[in-house]
Amino acid sequence: MEAAVPLGGRISGPRLAVMLGSWRQGSRQGAADLAAAIELQVLDGQLPLGTRLPAERELADALGVSRTLIGAALDRLRESGFVASRRGAGSWIAAPGRRRRGPLAPAGDGSIDFTHASSPAIPGTAAAVDAARVRLADHLGDHGYQERGLLSLREKIARRYTERGLPTTPAQVMVTNGAHHAFVLVLRMLAGPGDRVLVEQPTYPNALEAIRAAHAIPVPVALDPGGGRGWDIAGVDAALRQASPRFAYLVVDFQNPTGLRLDAEGRSRLGTVLARARTPVVVDETLVELDLEGDPLTGPPPLAAFAGDLAICVGSASKTHWGGLRLGWIRASEDLLGRLVSARYAVDLGSPVFEQIVLGELLDDDAALSRRREELRGYRDALAGAVHRYLPDWTFTLPKGGLSLWCRMPEPVSSRLAVAAASHGVQVAPGSRFGVHGGLERWIRLPFSLPPDRIEEAVRRLSAAEASVRGTPASLDAPIA
Repeated sequence: MEAAVPLGGRISGPRLAVMLGSWRQGSRQGAADLAAAIELQVLDGQLPLGTRLPAERELADALGVSRTLIGAALDRLRESGFVASRRGAGSWIAAPGRRRRGPLAPAGDGSIDFTHASSPAIPGTAAAVDAARVRLADHLGDHGYQERGLLSLREKIARRYTERGLPTTPAQVMVTNGAHHAFVLVLRMLAGPGDRVLVEQPTYPNALEAIRAAHAIPVPVALDPGGGRGWDIAGVDAALRQASPRFAYLVVDFQNPTGLRLDAEGRSRLGTVLARARTPVVVDETLVELDLEGDPLTGPPPLAAFAGDLAICVGSASKTHWGGLRLGWIRASEDLLGRLVSARYAVDLGSPVFEQIVLGELLDDDAALSRRREELRGYRDALAGAVHRYLPDWTFTLPKGGLSLWCRMPEPVSSRLAVAAASHGVQVAPGSRFGVHGGLERWIRLPFSLPPDRIEEAVRRLSAAEASVRGTPASLDAPIA
């Protein structure tokens, strides 16, 4: 039966070329390389089902290759079920179904997910749920709509900010459905199509996708993950003056993916630069509580303490307690928060009451969070040791907190490695996912949120996958003697 034409959006040739990054493997298997790179984007969620692909000529021009190569790659993708076509209607992304397993879905049940930097529910969650069931009775007589969040939870969040050096009242806090929801709310309020948003390079991929979905333009300022402070504050200053972004999105506490943390002196300088430019800054503090070397309350003050009333902090319980709670928050001035509440009505009418009660119970248990940090410290050290053993040519700076290592490889093979790793039973996110325009092919993020035995096995498999892609000869026509 002929495939039905979907009603999906269309991706342009230049945009697809940026997403694919350095897809060539240096061999003559250009069609196979291109097909594998497109499969990776499909299985990584970057090319949703139904997405219409550019015409062969347009894609050939964007990639600088022949139409013959494009046609051969599409034939491979049609054969594997990743692409469907109809004469006169073009080609689009399809579901491979059971026709075959893609490169990120190897046979068997032993695949290790090395893409999610997140942990299972913190011990004590079930007890918190039981306690919340009792307290829920106090709220059943209300209408249940809490656009700012429960006062009792906002009080606890505000107290945490105050203890970290940023005096905060409950009126400056709004509970959201996770930190990403918080960021999207701010994005909708501050930026529109064509507006620029300053970001770090590399940065959190989902933030980049949200910016692009709003038809805004991310403006990258490179970090130096190899040492030093990391943040190019002079570069930020220049970008603020030259690009005039509507706001900046920064992660200064155990930055995702690099794990870097900006010191107090750097925060003072960066905050001054932002305040002088009158540029709002969204500070993602999702990982701030995962300080593996010290007490989060004695670390550097929040960047918002230096950036003034235009600073907006977003936080989350997803990395510290459990992603299944889907709760986060925004901390901002009362004026900005009032505008955000008004903007929220177009998206939702508040976060679930029961989950807020559960989180309130969990925030009272500092001992559980201390145990989680101790556990993650052991996981981090296990990952660092495994990388040294199995991948001795890889380098990284051991982070003092967060959930991942940002590893530099001796060759630019990150996207190829992600494809090859799947056939070895481990799924990883290539460095290109963390770049505004792709690239970062010498880098890869490895999370340490799995138990040490799983970490050890994942890195062992990565080592085998790397051996299969590293040092691929540029030509198969070398003289034979």
